[in-house]
Formats: sequence, C-alpha cells, structure tokens
Amino acid sequence: MPQPSTYMNDAYLRLIDRLKHRHLIGSVQGLLGWDEQVNLPPDSADFRAEQMATIAGLEHAAASDPQIGTLLAELGGAFADLDQDCQVVVREARQDFDRVTKLPAEFVEEKARHSSAAYHAWTKARTDREFAPYAPFIEKHLELAKREAEYQGWGDRPYDYAIDLHDPGFSAEVIDQLFAELKTGLIPLVKKIEAAAAANKTVSPLHGFPVDAQRSFLEEVTAKLGFDYGRGRIDVSPHPFCEGSGADVRMTTRFQEDDPLDSLFSAIHEAGHGLYEQGLPLADHATALGQHAGMAMHESQSRMWENQVSRSRAFWRHFESRFREFFGAQLDGVSSDQLYREINAVRPTLIRVDSDEVHYNLHIILRFELEKKLFSGELAVKDLPEAWNDSCEEILGCRPTHDGEGVLQDVHWSGGAFGYFPSYCLGNMIAAQNWDAVRREMPDLESDFERGKFSRLLNWLRLNIHQQGKSRPALERVEIVTKAPLSPRSLLAYLEERYGSLYN
Repeated sequence: MPQPSTYMNDAYLRLIDRLKHRHLIGSVQGLLGWDEQVNLPPDSADFRAEQMATIAGLEHAAASDPQIGTLLAELGGAFADLDQDCQVVVREARQDFDRVTKLPAEFVEEKARHSSAAYHAWTKARTDREFAPYAPFIEKHLELAKREAEYQGWGDRPYDYAIDLHDPGFSAEVIDQLFAELKTGLIPLVKKIEAAAAANKTVSPLHGFPVDAQRSFLEEVTAKLGFDYGRGRIDVSPHPFCEGSGADVRMTTRFQEDDPLDSLFSAIHEAGHGLYEQGLPLADHATALGQHAGMAMHESQSRMWENQVSRSRAFWRHFESRFREFFGAQLDGVSSDQLYREINAVRPTLIRVDSDEVHYNLHIILRFELEKKLFSGELAVKDLPEAWNDSCEEILGCRPTHDGEGVLQDVHWSGGAFGYFPSYCLGNMIAAQNWDAVRREMPDLESDFERGKFSRLLNWLRLNIHQQGKSRPALERVEIVTKAPLSPRSLLAYLEERYGSLYN
C-alpha cells in the first residue's frame, strides 16, 4: 500500500479505513447476488429482494459517509504533495464519493430491490419463452437508469452515463466509431468464412459426456491456467458469471451432456475474469490501485484465455490426451482434426453465449444498436421482441422462433446493466491487441501451451494489466501496453489468420 508524506499520513490512512469498510459491505452484497443465482430456494425470492435492498442501503451509507468527504477535502488541499499512487487513490475516491452522494438512499434501495425481483421475473419469462409479462421490469429498469443519469447530471446523455459506469472514458460516439470500422471489415469476412465452412459442414460428433467428468476436467484445466481454487470456486447457474474479488472469487458455468465444450469454454471465460481479480493487488482491493480498469478490460482477459489461448492448436496438443482419458468412449472415432474443427466450428446461432468467434461480435452490435434506441425513445420496450428478431435476421441471417432464444436469452437487463454489452466486443478488440503485443515480446509463447505451461502469459498480464489496477483509464492502458490506440484491426487480422487457415 502506498504511503503519503508524513504530515498527511493520518488523513490518508483514515480514508483507506473507510474505503475498506465500504468495500467489505459491497463484497457481502456481491456474495448475496451470487447465492441468489446459485443456491436460493425458489420461494425465497421476496425475502432476498429485501436483503439486497438493506445491504445496498448500508453500502450507500458507508460510501456517502461525510467523514470521507472531509478527508478527501483535506487530502485534496495537498494533492500535489501526494505521490502518484496516492493521487490515484484520492482522485478515484473523490469521483466515487461525488457520484454516490448524488444518489438518495431510497433510490439505491429501490434499484437493488427491483433488480432482485427482475432477475426472478427473467428466469420465469425465459423458461416460459414469453416476454410480455417481463416487459414492465425492463421498463422500470429503464426509468431507473434515466433517473440515475439525471441525479448525476447526465440527463441529456443517459446512455453515455450507463456506458461510463462500466467503461469510464468510453461513450456511444466512441463505440459507434469503433463498431463501424469493425462492421466494415467483419461482415465480408463472416460471409467468406461462412461460405468456406458451408463446404465443410458437419454435425457435432460430441454426445453423452457425463457432467461429473466435465466438471473434473474443467476444474483441472482452469487450475492449470493459474486460477487459485484456494480463493475461489465454481458452481452452476442458468447464465455463467463471475463475482467477487481476488480474496474470494465465485464463478459459475452450466452443463449439457451433448455439449461438453459449452461448460469448458464458459468456465475458461469466467476463469479469465477470476485470474484478473486474483492478480489485482490484494492489499489494495478497497482502492483504485486494487480494482479493475473497466469491464472492457475485464472482458479482454476472459476472451483472450477463452479464445486466443484455449481454442489454439497448441493448447489442445497438450490437453487432448487428457480429454480423451476422461471421455475415451465418447471420443472413439473422433480424430484430432475433427475435434479441433469442432472446437472452432463456425455455425451461425441465435444464442450469443453459444456463438463462435466469427459471429460473436455481431451479437454485440445488435444489442448496442437496440440499447441506443431504447434510451433515445425510438424503441418502446414492448416492441423489443420484434425489433430484436428483425435485427437478428438482418445482422445474423437467422430469426428467433420464440423469445427464449431471442430477447430473453441474456441476464444483463434483469439487473439494469445497460451499457454493459459493448464491453464484450471492446474486450475482444483489446484482447487481440494485447495478443499481438505479447507475441511480439514472446514469439515462442505457444510452445509453452503445448507443454501445459501458462505462467509466462499470466505473468505478462499480471505485470502489464492486473497489477496496474485502475491507475490509468482503459483506453490509455491499451495504448501503453500495445503502443497503439484501440482499434478493431488486430481483431480482424486474428480472425482472418485463425479461421482462414482452418477453412482454407
């Protein structure tokens, strides 16, 4: 932990104590949210909503403690005398304090209570494949999001505020520019790969993989990548996610006997998030020095481990033999080439989390365009299913047959997480640029993977990203690490290289 000059030491340490208090309460709220999706009995939802509202109120009270404002004012008066790390802590704490004190406690509790209720409404609506009963929950979330933007002084740009909450420094305009460039290069590339894939069209040869064995294999793989199960665990939820900090990381996946790759790559994706959290400085978790640099950076970690690393030939040259030890009968007659092609199969799908790398970013562009229209008022919530289906047909070339495989497939809106979806695509861009950078430094890196060694890559990420915390905004960090501004060019080149060689 950084130390300020002697005469400011007491004020700084008292600030850290209060930030730790807030962080601990927030971690309890996160744990309750994890439990809600993993363990909560079905008839306990109303009680959990009240618990979530109460904890949210306690966190808000801790975060808006007037003593924090007093200490920040004292430290701000001598800001120039603080060292660089202390300045980061004070600057980010000031921004957080200013934001939280603009929100009434009753609003914070209302939002937490509604998020809990909306999650359970979403799970029922998705099971029933019917959007209409769920629509009022989205309408309420949209109203809450716009009201929050008003409180913060972003009333004329509520969607930019939603984006900034997840990815500081980004805006709809910045994302529009990046996505437009990506779309220009991606759509013809998708069509070219689709045409080549169609000529080699195959049905998945993977069936009947026991769930217990899937769990054992994915835990072995993620541990070898570097995930510390002494400070984390993996469970099952309807929609895979990762919650917590490096002191206690909770991941989830889901299992299907006829799709073992879904649970595996979901687990690797969430382990990427967990590795980032476990790589942040543990002693500084309550301050900006020990916190991530935004969700796009977070997604860049999970997407790199999931795709650039774990879908590579080098990775499977190491893990294939172990995979066959677990599933010898199921893989009998499946050649190494068939298995690798299935791992990187290109098949258009309606479901984002099942999407291959080639189509994945189109799913995100679809959601980003719809969110913009929701916030501008161009699209009413009740019309979302039809708009979703039309966009899906236009962008992906296929149309949902029911709401469960369309507008209800993602959990994010049930928590009011507008502005989050772009992070996935931005994360893919950052991952590709980071991948280029690390391979320039370590051209033989993939030979490590063939031997089951992943520490050089993890250490590089620790040094260049994880241990840097929130010391610089994500866009600046990308430019520092990769020596270039964020762009989709590396992502397009990576997709061309991998799938061009796979499909000739």
